[in-house]
Amino acid sequence: MAKVAITINGSEPGNVFPPFILGSSAVASGDEVILFFCPGGAPAMVKGEIEKMKVKGLPELKELFDGLLSLGGKIYVCELALDAKDLKKEDFREGIEIIGATTFINEIKDATLTFSF
Repeated sequence: MAKVAITINGSEPGNVFPPFILGSSAVASGDEVILFFCPGGAPAMVKGEIEKMKVKGLPELKELFDGLLSLGGKIYVCELALDAKDLKKEDFREGIEIIGATTFINEIKDATLTFSF
């Protein structure tokens, strides 16, 4: 089993689709998956935002999000995003955890695969 860590620092579809496609594939294969949304990517995890992202030929992001969580994947948002983007914890989707970068780094120290978008 691999440990896959993916950072997301943009909230455009090109930053959001790849992590969920790769993350969903990895978690479905039995790997441990952690997605970490930096402040630049955090707005994508606000309630209702992924439903607005549609790209022809790609799966629905909501399905990928739900599948990743249901198979044990973790989705984190950096706590710095709250002040940087004027967001509150309750603005985010259910299943999202707000953590600091130090916590994320400590959790992925043994990651075998890393990606950044």
